[in-house]
Amino acid sequence: MAIHVEQFRTGGDRNFGYLCVDEPTGVAFAVDPSNSPAMPVRFAEERGWKIRYAFSTHGHQDHCNGNGEFERLTGTKVLLFGDNCPETGSPVSDGAVFPLGESVLKIIHTPGHTDDSMCILCEEALFTGDTLFVGKIGGTWSDDDARREYRSLHERLMCLAEGTKVYPGHDYGSSPVSTIGHEKRTNPFLLQPDADAFIDLKRNWAAYKKAHGID
Repeated sequence: MAIHVEQFRTGGDRNFGYLCVDEPTGVAFAVDPSNSPAMPVRFAEERGWKIRYAFSTHGHQDHCNGNGEFERLTGTKVLLFGDNCPETGSPVSDGAVFPLGESVLKIIHTPGHTDDSMCILCEEALFTGDTLFVGKIGGTWSDDDARREYRSLHERLMCLAEGTKVYPGHDYGSSPVSTIGHEKRTNPFLLQPDADAFIDLKRNWAAYKKAHGID
């Protein structure tokens, strides 16, 4: 890949933040610079990288609480789904593509955990926020939300190349990074045969975890 991903443990509830840089040009974007926004900013400055964009994968406070400080430090607006990008004039919408040096990044709308949840795909790196974790998935608050999440996972993410790396919003799994292929084969939620079974596992997740020794 022409890109490099740097993962940061930013605090909060085992939150991850990210920098993704197009190595030939040093142009980068940040994802979820919450809790410790100075951390990725300083890392980029030390390497001479230019942060062109920044995104919050959804609007929950634990993913947005550092946005104001990040913007003061960089002059770069942190974008949520539905915002307009001041750098390009383009909306942050499903399928939107943003240039990143010699690479591009693409917005994938994945409602379920929240209505504004999105994932960001750059080359073979997928930043999944709270839509997909390693071995787990994001919480939902109703059966309708769970069905939307089920469709987002299967129709938007599981169709990506199996080698696509999954960079989640929290360190909730057995490792900090996974792949689409690994999640397809091992994530209990993705192994359910239909949406009803998916919802049933959500309802009974505590018992399932205990029975299978999952933290």
